[in-house]
Amino acid sequence: MPFHARAAVDVQALKADMAHFTDVTCTQLKPGLGRADLARFQSEVLRQVAAGLLDGTYDRTNRAARYEAYPSPRALARTLKLGEGFSRYENITGMYLEAGEHLVLVGDTGGKSLALLIPQWMRKPPPGVEPTKDPNGWGLKRQRIPLHPGLNVITVTNSSNAYLDYFDDDPETAPPITVHFLTGQVNGYFDITRHTNTDWDRLLEQAVSPILDARGRHIQVAYPVEWFKVYTRGKGVELINNYDKLLHHHYTLMGLVKYKKVPQNRILARVNFNYYMFRDGDGVAYLGDKSTMRKVADPDVVIKGDPCWGFCHETGHVLQMQPQITWGGMTEVSCNIFTMYTTTAMGNPSRLLAQKNYSAARKTIIEANPKISYLADKDVFNRLVPFWQLHLYFSRQGRPDFYADVMEEMRRRPHAGTGNDSIRNQLEFIKICCDVAQLDLTDFFEQWGFFWVGELTVNDYRNYQFRITQAMVDETKAYIAGKKYPKPAVDLTQLED
Repeated sequence: MPFHARAAVDVQALKADMAHFTDVTCTQLKPGLGRADLARFQSEVLRQVAAGLLDGTYDRTNRAARYEAYPSPRALARTLKLGEGFSRYENITGMYLEAGEHLVLVGDTGGKSLALLIPQWMRKPPPGVEPTKDPNGWGLKRQRIPLHPGLNVITVTNSSNAYLDYFDDDPETAPPITVHFLTGQVNGYFDITRHTNTDWDRLLEQAVSPILDARGRHIQVAYPVEWFKVYTRGKGVELINNYDKLLHHHYTLMGLVKYKKVPQNRILARVNFNYYMFRDGDGVAYLGDKSTMRKVADPDVVIKGDPCWGFCHETGHVLQMQPQITWGGMTEVSCNIFTMYTTTAMGNPSRLLAQKNYSAARKTIIEANPKISYLADKDVFNRLVPFWQLHLYFSRQGRPDFYADVMEEMRRRPHAGTGNDSIRNQLEFIKICCDVAQLDLTDFFEQWGFFWVGELTVNDYRNYQFRITQAMVDETKAYIAGKKYPKPAVDLTQLED
């Protein structure tokens, strides 16, 4: 049953009653305590907890549960060269805390930092304000409440689902922590590893929050119950599985599947009320209207066309290593290596082919007189062409894991520079590609202007002032020539899907 902390909390009564339990989390009664002993309890809240434990009806899935630490951004950066961009709300509690005072019991933390996160999923622009001009911005607002071992009397500002902020630089050594919500309501959450479509529909019908949390192996979703009931009734398993498939393809491309480095962390997709679709430090956000919600909550729509491209593009931003494959000018390019790989793997047509980017790129870059760097082309899809042609060539040569090996090598090597020196990563990329392929790809990169010499200004969310010298190019070419690799038998610049 739901408990509410409305009246003033009698802390002394609570602490007295905690003596009837084996530890401060109050999840297990001391041996020998029976129903007759309930009359000795001074607090109604703990009396009801004890009664539920005695008759076996107490909720140990959401109200009282143990939580493991997730890898922190620092830990992800150490192993994957990725950090920000994964969900900050991994430890879903399944609890809905209404605005007001609440009681939370926390077990031994082993000295680790623990907090409660209360995000405003349903925050909307002020009345009369154009959504895109919201003075509060588009981002997700949240309340963070530090927790300590023992009894925590907290005040929640805005009613919402609750999440534990428990991340650690060394999660393998961090202890599991028991957290017990004496107050609040159980909303539950969907977990692909233990739930069915019957569970999905039950969670929708019993939801007390306007948001239902759903967790896959790679994805975390927080969308309105209202739209789940319209587009996902009876299809929760299919929806989460489809999101997981998309991200599994991403992880395959970047070598995390092959090298057994798929992160425990998930990427979050959430609702917002400001803009159609965007990505920020909290994940991917979609507008909470009928049209957009159909694109992200109907499992058959998620994997097709623009909805599939949009999700893959935004999550590609999360997974593009910086600066090693995201030197200046590549922010909207390297993410689309992921997008092309995953959308086509899911049966969608090639966007580069449909948009005629192959012929356009050859005309504006290869056939340009005087020669230009591919980075000088204003069309980011034209810039993408040579990177995708590498995948096409090696896939047709029985090497579909070419990029997997390239990105693993990038994880093993230090980056070559940042900011205006980030262009040095372009030359390092050329070396890595040749080493992984065991081929001399100098002619291919030459034609696409990777060896262009001069000063180049590139606008990529900031201005980059690149200076590519002949000495830098000569050193790269000498490195490749020294390996005495054979040249490919075909002209890779002519390849298309």
